[in-house]
Amino acid sequence: MRVNAQQPPWRVIRAFPGADGSCLVHLHNVSGGVLAGDRLSLAMDVERDCRVQVTTAGATRLYRHREGSRPSEQTTKISVAEGGLLEYLPDALIPFAGSRHSQHTAITLANDATLFWWETLAPGRQAMGEVFGFNTLRIRTELQSPSRPLLLENFALEPAQRLLSSAARLGPYTHMANFYACRVGMPAATWRELESALNQFCCAHSRPGVTIWGATTLVADGIAVRGLSVSARELPATLTSCWKIARRFLTGEEAIPPRKVY
Repeated sequence: MRVNAQQPPWRVIRAFPGADGSCLVHLHNVSGGVLAGDRLSLAMDVERDCRVQVTTAGATRLYRHREGSRPSEQTTKISVAEGGLLEYLPDALIPFAGSRHSQHTAITLANDATLFWWETLAPGRQAMGEVFGFNTLRIRTELQSPSRPLLLENFALEPAQRLLSSAARLGPYTHMANFYACRVGMPAATWRELESALNQFCCAHSRPGVTIWGATTLVADGIAVRGLSVSARELPATLTSCWKIARRFLTGEEAIPPRKVY
């Protein structure tokens, strides 16, 4: 691992060797959360034929907005070179009551690059009665291959102005999860086969009103799995199972859950 520059509150310490020849990197937020006015920027390059797993040391907590400050911002730019493999497995994003935050994630994949990436969104501190108490959460996502965009998503959640409990948004659910598996250059038939396998798993692990899951192919070179749940309890295990299915299918290898450090 080469670190060109780093400033608080984000910090990486070292790379740990993985059992499969990859390396494991933990991303730390030494401030304990994201504060009003913070502007965080992360740039990561996975070079040719490198294999890396990146995770966080804990959930990303978005704290209450302070009047007179800008909303907090987080920008993540990632590139994976030819033959590279990235597993980007962060912990949940938790917007606390009164927070205002926007984030932009852009990932560029070269030919024969592989990506496994998940993200989860919690509603806030439920024990404190702060479900959907945040002011604004804006999330923009771009996933790009050498020839075309694979995923473009841009949405804003504003609970006080547009109820998230509406059928057009989250309905009865409070937690959201996304998982993406991509490998540039694989034929469309491969993705349809993986879509079928993942949807069989999703159907078996969906209980309407409690948790629902579904998988769909991207426009090319990838697949997306989406889940909604009334609690965070089942999300990690289901995401991990989807990752294991996709990892085995696309690489012929077993997924190795990240070791956590505190």
